[in-house]
Amino acid sequence: MRGTRSGTGAALAAGALALAGLVFAPAAVAVAPTTATIEADCGFFGGGEATLTATQDGTAATMTLTSSAITAPVGLGEDSIDSALTLVNAGGGTVVFSGTENPAMEAGDPVQVGPLDGTVASGDSLEAYGGSLTMTVFGITITCTATGPQSPGPFVFD
Repeated sequence: MRGTRSGTGAALAAGALALAGLVFAPAAVAVAPTTATIEADCGFFGGGEATLTATQDGTAATMTLTSSAITAPVGLGEDSIDSALTLVNAGGGTVVFSGTENPAMEAGDPVQVGPLDGTVASGDSLEAYGGSLTMTVFGITITCTATGPQSPGPFVFD
């Protein structure tokens, strides 16, 4: 009887460890690459290198854009920029990521918008070149476009 209890306890402990391993395992990365850079032109508001960061959870995806070359024209409060990032899908059409997420920024600070929410399908191959980023601040719309393909290449979603 004593051996049965020890065996049962060991099996329960092994099961608990396996479950804990699944709970604490990192989530699989479903989009590749997870970051890409573009050269952006925002007209009167400047331009330069910007980094796009992508995440995916099933059909839900997010994009965040950061750039030290593109700066805030005035001080901006947290979540005060209405943004829409339109990416071109190699399979046809576009995918829009939108939202009002941004940190507070002082005039001249590097711009960051996102995470912006969007919906993707398995196999989507999304590229910033040919799309745009619009940011509406105090009723003024700023439009940025990529001046060439993103590097290292399009975001491909699983």
